[in-house]
Amino acid sequence: MEMRTVVKHRTVGEVMTGEVVQAHPDTSFKELARLLTAHHISGLPVVDHDDKVMGVVSQTDLTRRQAARGRTGSGRDRVLRALRRITHAHPAATPALTAGGLMSSPAVTVHPEQRVVDAARIMERRHIDRLPVVDEEDRLIGITTRRDLLRVFLRTDEEIREEVAGAVCSHSPAYDADKFHIDVRDGIVTIEGAAGSQVDTTALVRAAWRVDGVVGVVSRLTADRRDASSVPRSGT
Repeated sequence: MEMRTVVKHRTVGEVMTGEVVQAHPDTSFKELARLLTAHHISGLPVVDHDDKVMGVVSQTDLTRRQAARGRTGSGRDRVLRALRRITHAHPAATPALTAGGLMSSPAVTVHPEQRVVDAARIMERRHIDRLPVVDEEDRLIGITTRRDLLRVFLRTDEEIREEVAGAVCSHSPAYDADKFHIDVRDGIVTIEGAAGSQVDTTALVRAAWRVDGVVGVVSRLTADRRDASSVPRSGT
């Protein structure tokens, strides 16, 4: 009988970065450009005096303002060059704007207990590259980016299969592990085979879904009847 195991997806709290480059509403246009270039990031959260997230400022917010002044163009290289020019420009040559006037607000945020897959869907739907992570009182506690999420999702099925096979072997005797067939398709693991009575199939399945990149586990494990009794049935 086929059983589809409910998968405990990895959470945002497990992949987020705890040290966050941030700004305040009164952070200057030039300082924002310096923070973005110095830390090689595309955006940062804006917080108030109580660390509550007010909004987010991105490279696009700054370069769009410069474009309106005829100072930059499109393309990633041009954006970076523009930000470097802003960083080294005389204060009089930069807009008298602050993070409070540039930020996108309200900010799109997530909580640490939310699933990585849900965070990925929010980023895709909102066309954003990073999400501030907040606690129950909306105070900033971390940041998660597309790169963080890709580390979980962008693994080949073969890479996942090899790691799952290793996890299965560590949770079962070699004799039984040899009987298992493991297949991975689009992150969904299927384990088939006959498991002896000494194998904890629940622990085996749990070990499989702990592997990064696994989004589902299907168990087609059956009891090894030959293991149930070493005494042959009468008539055989």
